Formats: sequence, C-alpha cells, structure tokens
Amino acid sequence: MLSQLRPAIVLIVLFSALTGLAYPLAITGIAQLGMSGKANGSLIERDGKVVGSSLIGQNFASDRYFHGRPSATTGPDPADPSKSVDAPYNASNSMGSNLAPTSKKLIDRVNASIESEFAAGRIDVVAADAVTTSASGLDPHISPQYALAQISAVAMARGLPEEKVRLLVENHIKGRVAGFIGEPRVNVLQLNLALDSLR
Repeated sequence: MLSQLRPAIVLIVLFSALTGLAYPLAITGIAQLGMSGKANGSLIERDGKVVGSSLIGQNFASDRYFHGRPSATTGPDPADPSKSVDAPYNASNSMGSNLAPTSKKLIDRVNASIESEFAAGRIDVVAADAVTTSASGLDPHISPQYALAQISAVAMARGLPEEKVRLLVENHIKGRVAGFIGEPRVNVLQLNLALDSLR
C-alpha cells in the first residue's frame, strides 16, 4: 500500500506546485511584461492620483458631465444591513436588474428614466442605453448616440460652445474591435476627464 500511496502524494504535491504556483506566477509575469496597464486594472490617473478604471463605470450626477447608462447594482442599507438599496456602479456587487422585458417594474423604471431625461432637458432623443441598465451594472461605455444627445446640456452647463464639445465627443468615439466586433462606443470617464481639460 505504501508503494501506491507515495506516488499519489508526490503527484498531488507536484501538480499542486505546477498548477497552483508555477503556472499562475508565469501567466502573471507574462501579463506584467506584455501588458502591465491592463493586467493592473486599466487604471486611469490624473495628476498622479488614480481616478478610476477604463473598465468600470462611475456615477456622474452633475449636469457638467456626461452621464453613463443607468446601473442596477445595489449595496447594503446603512439603516438595516439585512436589506439592500440602490447603489449605482457598486463594483463590489456587479449585477444586472434581471427583470424580464414584460416586467411592470422594468417598464415603469424605463418610463421614469425617459421622463427624467426629458424633464432635465439633458436630451432630446432617447438612446436605448440612456434608460436601460447593462448586464453588469458597471458598463463604462455609452453609445455615440447617447453621448451626442447630451452635448447641448453639457455645453450649456459649462458655458462652452457646442461645437467644441461635439468635437471632443467625436474624438472619443471608439469603433468596433477589429472592425467587426461589438459596437461603436464612448468611454464616459475618459470623455469627462478630457472635458475637464477643456478651456
């Protein structure tokens, strides 16, 4: 029995070291050498301080900034930790709303979002991503249509010429990956940081 047990233990130790230590360390090393920015979270810095990641959206509420799409993430209720409350772009609780297209709650929320966008005078055309949440609740991108629809409100709030803001948006539109994967998109955090740099 000992003759069978010894090779089994040796193999467990060997493969644990290979798959649990050597392989992850090798992949981490390759990632750090080949694409350290992406491997470290695609962090965006301003004046030496990390302000976010290009992969995770943020909640911009001010009219001076472009808004991202709605987020369905939640967090614990400060008054009662056994309950949850809306916490937009909560990266520790990534999730979608999981509401069916026929859900009354979803229909009511989308209609309320449409009314809110129009009432605030932020947009005059409603893009789908202006009123629907993403699957993760953390999507950092919006469609060019939604970004272009916000130009007037952002320019007015900042006292900037619309053409200047439009040019900024157009310069931040990223096309499909490899020309055919995904949809054109605008990273909201990068756009807002560039907006802050405008004079």
